[in-house]
Amino acid sequence: MQKTNRLAAALALAASAALVLAGCASGSSGPGEGDAGAAPGESGELTTLSVATIGLTSDGSLLTGIEQGFFAEEGLEIETSIVANPPAGLAAAQSGQVDIAYSPSIPLLNALSQGVPLRIVGAADGYPEDALESDDPAAFDDTGLFAAVDSGITSVGDLAGKTIAVPARNAQLEVVIAGELAEAGVDPRAGVNWVVLDFTSAVEALKSGNVDAAGLVSPFTTEAEAAGAAQISAPSVGFFETGATGIWTAGVSTIENKADAIAAFQRAIVKSNQYATENPDVAIQAGLDYTESSLTIDDVKLPVWPLEVRLEDIERPNEKMVSLGFLAEPVDLDGLIHMG
Repeated sequence: MQKTNRLAAALALAASAALVLAGCASGSSGPGEGDAGAAPGESGELTTLSVATIGLTSDGSLLTGIEQGFFAEEGLEIETSIVANPPAGLAAAQSGQVDIAYSPSIPLLNALSQGVPLRIVGAADGYPEDALESDDPAAFDDTGLFAAVDSGITSVGDLAGKTIAVPARNAQLEVVIAGELAEAGVDPRAGVNWVVLDFTSAVEALKSGNVDAAGLVSPFTTEAEAAGAAQISAPSVGFFETGATGIWTAGVSTIENKADAIAAFQRAIVKSNQYATENPDVAIQAGLDYTESSLTIDDVKLPVWPLEVRLEDIERPNEKMVSLGFLAEPVDLDGLIHMG
């Protein structure tokens, strides 16, 4: 268990370096933390919670929830910030630098496998129940596996012995693409060559043929399509299948020390997700404005905002990561989903 302390220290340092404050979104201009001994709103002041995101369109649920007053109704003022990547957000949550952080389930499972004390406190985004039955699963997936222009590659099975670009090794895109490769009978460990390229460089490499394929996220998927690269897989929806895949997390110490505020956040985020589902254009535009994106609502795939995180939503990637060799053993999920 000594490894846990070393990892926690390293993660906290990474978060300290990576945390970049964005313009704060607030449910009120109230004067901060309020009475630490009172339930949220009980003292007449709002309790402040700091929430870290990674700058996704699906953040629009949280943002519109703030604008609609759902958090203020629960006695909360929400201050948001954008971090560089999910591991930085998880490190910030674990260390208490932020109260709540967004993470896809794969980085969370990686952190949990190293003993980092985190819990799930709400659903952020995901896929509908019938995503895999859709005629076009890519309609729900803002990631894509693209074949190089004029490569002649038309399926995942064609990638045996080929070079695939991902933004980082052993991270989310490699994991979900590895799942697609295994389904197609290609060994994701020895049967392909992985290279690390940022998304801009990966699109250029698809154009030039310097890589055979690349895993991309929106809006780079749109750029790849415009350049003539063919999408051969929607890897994330194929891997996660359904349910919550992006989740709100908090450190165990934060949950213990701010139990009432975390419970209030849980109630408010359900209201926010309900509102975003009923008013998707409003939520999407809020997410675009927050990230200062040049995209329009029509350019963005419709996010899905689940109302809860079910245990099976985490069990599926947990088991698949073990079968693919990304985890040595399944993570213990007992008590992972915090019920406020």
